[in-house]
Amino acid sequence: METIEYKICEDQFNPLNPRSIGIGKIVAISISKKKGIPKTNVQFARLIENHGIEGDVHAGNWHRQVSLLALESIDNMRKKGLSHLRPGAFAENITTEFINLPQLEIGTKIKIGKEAELEVTQIGKECHSKCAIFFKIGDCVMPREGIFTKVIKSGEFFVGDEFIIM
Repeated sequence: METIEYKICEDQFNPLNPRSIGIGKIVAISISKKKGIPKTNVQFARLIENHGIEGDVHAGNWHRQVSLLALESIDNMRKKGLSHLRPGAFAENITTEFINLPQLEIGTKIKIGKEAELEVTQIGKECHSKCAIFFKIGDCVMPREGIFTKVIKSGEFFVGDEFIIM
């Protein structure tokens, strides 16, 4: 049986401190064939080393192969008046729960599924042209709270899998 090491602080459980738990959950996986549209939710996906999610438009040889956003961030936007928002609406590939994604550091390694691994390459992004969500309520969390990763080890993963900070 494989031993997994991950960061744990002496703190008590605190879902806003990623190092206090080290483990979150994947609540949605989303892909699309075109840029600029909400992604479609799927039950599983395959990560390809140095490429991204198989079949997703953002895959390729660059530093933003896979995007992630926390369900908690989506919930905050729902509270601002967009109760219909769903995972994938911000064009993120993976929606997580119980991990404070923006607090992760560049270079942090993440294990998902049985063998796939990601490395954090960017926190947030500049939003050159405002999205439909921004125009509706004057805010969007993806530029502040979305994170971007590259795939450092291939593998399949499923909705419900653990999301482990290594």
